[in-house]
Amino acid sequence: WINRSNVPEHTYAVLDSLPTDTHPMTQFVTAISSMQSSSVFSRRYAEGMNKTEYWDPTYEDAMNLIARLPKIAAYIYRRTYHDSRHIQPDLSLDWGGNFAHMLGVQGEDFKSLMRLYLTIHADHEGGNASAHTTHLVGSTLSDSYYSFAAGMSALAGPLHGLANQEVIKWIFKMVDAIGTKNPTKEQIADYVHSTLSRGRVIPGYGHAVLRKPDPRFTAQKKFAEDYIGNEDEIVNVVWKLFEVVPDILESLGKVKNPWPNVDAHSGALLVHYGLREYSYYTVLFGVSRALGVLSALCWSRALGFPLERPKSVTMEWVREYLAEKK
Repeated sequence: WINRSNVPEHTYAVLDSLPTDTHPMTQFVTAISSMQSSSVFSRRYAEGMNKTEYWDPTYEDAMNLIARLPKIAAYIYRRTYHDSRHIQPDLSLDWGGNFAHMLGVQGEDFKSLMRLYLTIHADHEGGNASAHTTHLVGSTLSDSYYSFAAGMSALAGPLHGLANQEVIKWIFKMVDAIGTKNPTKEQIADYVHSTLSRGRVIPGYGHAVLRKPDPRFTAQKKFAEDYIGNEDEIVNVVWKLFEVVPDILESLGKVKNPWPNVDAHSGALLVHYGLREYSYYTVLFGVSRALGVLSALCWSRALGFPLERPKSVTMEWVREYLAEKK
């Protein structure tokens, strides 16, 4: 990855042409798309190759892309929030540690956090939106750059990767509304009930597949216990929410999974170490997710998976469906 990590100069030029207030995920998707011109798969496909070989250039593209992502993501962070005061990579560090270094957050503990974060956000199952989007686009034989850019566009949605941004925003609003960063469980419960009564969800709680506390939440909680303890007020709020929210959601009788998911804890840890710019958090998620979805893309090509074609419905079906709903 060190040998593959050089980012094309035109990618930096494309990023620098964007306004600095462009959302970091827009910058991230743009940078990924700009590198498509270096796709090994696209070149070899144009030259003509046997379909049994498709996995090989896909692997090369995946490795090149994963190697470059920390540089690109750090570049976006520094140009957006730190007046383009960029930090050169430290090639003595591992992939996650070097990413932490280029972000500019000091301390070995933050490097450990990035290693954990990049591991647990990689990919948990193929049905999530970003993994499925990457697979769907890849099934057309689009290369890794096109496929991953599409997956990141899915990750940018509020019901998916943007949720980690929404969680910490909601927590900040809650402590402002209550008037203290050390609220009681009763005050938190009142605010949760107030949020639900307005027809809103509690961000960071619930999961479409899991029916127990997300093990990725548990991993982050243990990290906080080992590295931070009880000294951080926002981390303590996250722990109090864990004690309060599930019982409230269960009492509604409608929630299949009242437990916290991976997004419930990550923002508080990042804030603790000084990375407070929550509009950037989904980019961190995206760097990690590349490990899972691009590995899966290599396997899809190796196993010869076909073009994915979703089913369609007719207007007659829609009318019957609506009639049944009435």
